[in-house]
Amino acid sequence: MAGPSRRPLASGGETAAEGGPQPGKAGHTARTRKSKPRPRDKKQRPAHSVRLNEHELAIIRSGADHVGMSVAGFLTYSALAAARDQSRTAAAIATERDILTALFGVRRQLGWAGSNVNQIAKALNSGADAPHFAAALADLRRAAQAVQRVADRITSRREDGAA
Repeated sequence: MAGPSRRPLASGGETAAEGGPQPGKAGHTARTRKSKPRPRDKKQRPAHSVRLNEHELAIIRSGADHVGMSVAGFLTYSALAAARDQSRTAAAIATERDILTALFGVRRQLGWAGSNVNQIAKALNSGADAPHFAAALADLRRAAQAVQRVADRITSRREDGAA
């Protein structure tokens, strides 16, 4: 059963198109001209964005607050300081790479030592003798010492302010 159309009538007696102007609605006016564009500063610099996790942002905010700067200003100043002193920046990056390389090496050592300890435990649990127990234990100690050295390097870098 078709009833009367509930759509408002446009000029000429036809219904208004969906999504188009609705005649008779309050607050709707036709635009007569585009708004004037905002004048731009000729010295305006391009913007760059940086993605940070919450922890990184908290550290940067803390540093910016400490010296009384905005986060953007602090990032700009820090990046420019690093870019101007490229030898120091390169040394810091190289140190980080050295630490990562050491950590991967230690991870391999711990894997081998853990495998040896597991094999020794299996042999001892089955009543067999474990003649290489002392060597495996020495390997495990060396791996633990390597972990300690890398941790000390990371800690000393943070204490020096090179985190």
